Amino acid sequence: MTRIDAKFAALKAEGKKAFVAYIMAGDPDYDTSLEIVRGLPGAGVDVIELGLPFTDPMADGPTIQAAGQRALDGGMTLQRTLDLAKAFRVTDDTTPIVLMGYYNPIYSRGVDKFLADAKEAGIDGLIVVDLPPEEDDELCLPAQAAGLNFIRLATPTTDDKRLPRVLQNTSGFVYYVSITGITGAAEAEATDVGPEVARIKAATDLPVIVGFGINTPEKSRAIASVADGAVVGSAIVSQIAAGKPVDEVLDFVKSLSDGAHSA
Repeated sequence: MTRIDAKFAALKAEGKKAFVAYIMAGDPDYDTSLEIVRGLPGAGVDVIELGLPFTDPMADGPTIQAAGQRALDGGMTLQRTLDLAKAFRVTDDTTPIVLMGYYNPIYSRGVDKFLADAKEAGIDGLIVVDLPPEEDDELCLPAQAAGLNFIRLATPTTDDKRLPRVLQNTSGFVYYVSITGITGAAEAEATDVGPEVARIKAATDLPVIVGFGINTPEKSRAIASVADGAVVGSAIVSQIAAGKPVDEVLDFVKSLSDGAHSA
């Protein structure tokens, strides 16, 4: 059982929904990023999504693109991202970390080396948005064999014919993208999301977590009420981009987690 599996089992036992927070590793700089990540569990975050900076983030909107660029400009790399996770693990050995990014940096490092290093750094799962199920032999299956969850995205355009393929080798949880488009582009609506989550849950026993378009405590609560939890990324990254002090960023995160946990 991975930390992700254990976390969702504990939440289910408590009758609670999950709150997942996305942070770009190294934004606005390594030290500040680490300080924020270390503060996330205390702000009510159940699972940390750690963004891996990349030059061509095709699924991400302007907010997260800019965060990735700031991190890259500050010297952030795949290795430093793993270093950050390892530094977090010194004081927290229970909160799951999902590394979210694109395949190119992983491919460049070499899959076997990357998986060994990620496992050593305390990474629990991967979301690699540009590797479809047809490419499972590349990374998904080796990751599962190494003890890492491989988390797949489902979207409003994932129809009943495609869904079984998407779910086939997915583990940890299913990430439902609430809108068609990029991160931060539109707002999620519970009335649209609810039936889609129900459709996915009819096909899998995995938790279904909803992200994209969630930017307020009220929205976090509304989306969590029709799913197993909510993910917030761009709204948190926007606080960091605005230069807010770490404690203010974490206060904002706490308001979002309180929303999800009250669902």
